[in-house]
Amino acid sequence: MVSKNSRIAIIVLWLAQVVSLHAAATTEVRRVRSTGTRAAFLKVIDRARVPLAAEVKELSGTGDLAQSHFTFAADAEQRVPGTLVKPVKSVGRRPVVIALHGTGGNKEGQLPLLRELAGRGFIAVAIDGRYHGERSKDGSGAADYNEAILRAFRTGKEHPFLYDTVWDVMRLVDYLEMRPDVDPQRIGLIGFSKGGMETYLAAAVDPRIAVAVPCIGVQSYRWALENTGWKSRVETFQAAINAAAKDAGVAEINADFVRKFYDRVVPGIYTQFDGPAMLPLIAPRPLLVINGDSDPRTPLPGVMECAAPARKAYTVARAEDRFTLRIQEKTGHKVTPDSERAAIAWFVKWLKP
Repeated sequence: MVSKNSRIAIIVLWLAQVVSLHAAATTEVRRVRSTGTRAAFLKVIDRARVPLAAEVKELSGTGDLAQSHFTFAADAEQRVPGTLVKPVKSVGRRPVVIALHGTGGNKEGQLPLLRELAGRGFIAVAIDGRYHGERSKDGSGAADYNEAILRAFRTGKEHPFLYDTVWDVMRLVDYLEMRPDVDPQRIGLIGFSKGGMETYLAAAVDPRIAVAVPCIGVQSYRWALENTGWKSRVETFQAAINAAAKDAGVAEINADFVRKFYDRVVPGIYTQFDGPAMLPLIAPRPLLVINGDSDPRTPLPGVMECAAPARKAYTVARAEDRFTLRIQEKTGHKVTPDSERAAIAWFVKWLKP
């Protein structure tokens, strides 16, 4: 006869096995979903991988830092220009941090951050996003960028808003992996506003990005569309959507038209590839999310909708210490000096220059 204590022990063991099997099944379901989402996104942005044909020109540095200008082929039609800053006395393979600018910015605007990172021992890199900086006719990018987004709406070709720059980042990683001074296992990515969105999208689909810090970019497009939070985001490409509405005979731009616009320009951005779906794909790699509590372009409720599944994914991966959500109090669409220092410290902690 089995004693009462033995029966209890058997039940406890059985329950533990059930919980373990459930956890394993849940993990497998998440893995399959993650694989499917990544594959679907990569299918949207995919194109022929032409030879990089990289060209590098050394520039005059400042003090203990060396600077160079480089370009590489992202595809058959686009070359990506970039700036690289590193310590003059850099020896061996070093960790890299890539910085992505926001709408209307350029790689030169990231130079103060690049120099700060290089001073900490990193190789620091910035590129011009599609139709920005050297990749625009006048250097500002405003007109070219809006024209390209409108062209994408009209033709369904190209994805100049976010997706094409994600592809460029992936090709940039291809280039960095070829360099003898780069440790390909220690590549970090930080971006601001538009660059922040590109950061979490790129990190979600490219596991070679070891550490990610999306700044004032994480958001739920679905939440914004359902709660009038889309208006501030649309302002960043207002000329393009105004012209698209005129093409479509729409007198007043509303959420329904914005959905149709997104379906052509950034398909899946408010459904399959929305922030709540993409952010968890970065787990268990270190992820620091920085947003303002009163940022109209990344409304806080939408940010929290992204953070919840991300935090759950890190918990399941037993990597809770690798995810941090930093909400800047009384702050709109900007990154405070304290948050920038926190971002640099995050890279120092996880990439160990």
